[in-house]
Amino acid sequence: MTAVLFTCAGQRVDIVSAFGRAGATTVAADLDPLAPALYHADRKALVPRVDDPGYVAALAELVADHDVRLVVPLTDLDQEIVSQARDELAPALVLAPSPEVCRTMGDKYLAHAFFVANGIPSPRTWLPEEVPADARYPLLVKIREGFGSRHIYRSDDAAQLAFHLRATPVDSMVQEHCLGEEFSIDVFCDTEGRCLNAIPRSMIQSKGGESIKGESLQDRELIEHGARVAETIGIVGPANVQCFREPDGSLPVTDVNPRFGGAFPLPLAAGSRYPELALALARGESPEPRLGEFRAGVVMTRFFSDLCLVEGPDGELVPFAEELPEPIAAEPGQV
Repeated sequence: MTAVLFTCAGQRVDIVSAFGRAGATTVAADLDPLAPALYHADRKALVPRVDDPGYVAALAELVADHDVRLVVPLTDLDQEIVSQARDELAPALVLAPSPEVCRTMGDKYLAHAFFVANGIPSPRTWLPEEVPADARYPLLVKIREGFGSRHIYRSDDAAQLAFHLRATPVDSMVQEHCLGEEFSIDVFCDTEGRCLNAIPRSMIQSKGGESIKGESLQDRELIEHGARVAETIGIVGPANVQCFREPDGSLPVTDVNPRFGGAFPLPLAAGSRYPELALALARGESPEPRLGEFRAGVVMTRFFSDLCLVEGPDGELVPFAEELPEPIAAEPGQV
């Protein structure tokens, strides 16, 4: 069985569990001892903060100790760090694009500039001091480096724009608000950057920047668009392409996250087999592209879940299997 190390495992129980069902030995690492994904993996480990000088060394030790063959960063927090540390994490395959791609896609203004330079449509975007007089409102003040829709403010006129630019505490950019319907495309590429599949989905409802309701779509234009964007960028492994279909038929891309998306359960249920493809890459195999091979019309609706822990015999926290009390026998004459 291929051992897979998940960094910044956090709440990604869905991803860790899916790899386990695909046949992997799962090793989850996180800073927080209460990270739920730790307790759904075959093995768990606590590691330093991603900005700690000993972070990569801690991951390398886990690779050696567990004979890890695949490293999967699950958030933007350490993706570039892990990508940069390929040599230290060898012989494991790091399922992430080059550090340059991670850095460019992580800075939304640099990503926009890359899109424009490479023929990928993208909404008009400016640095705060460069917004032209003919900019079409509403405009969005957006954080350049962030996730989860934090620090995004809508401005309906110049006065609101000036206010939000003064008030925002982070380095931001300004982008025209798209007018059409929003879509996400979950893609997966091999180690050569060849797109193996692209699964579009509707954005029925989102909270905090994460899709909680959506439907898989058999839309050839979106499939080909997602594959083209992924290959142009140089994606390795998973990515989530966010775009709009505008009234003029264009498909401007607003964001590309080179990792598994928050709505990972939907493409998985639609038949993506992305965990199996990742394990095949770790074994040195070269799967053939299967663009469009998935089930359309799969609807995802997400909900909160929970995990209760208790202290085990060795002092470590373990999942709590609650024992139900014995039923109380009814007295004669009672119902």
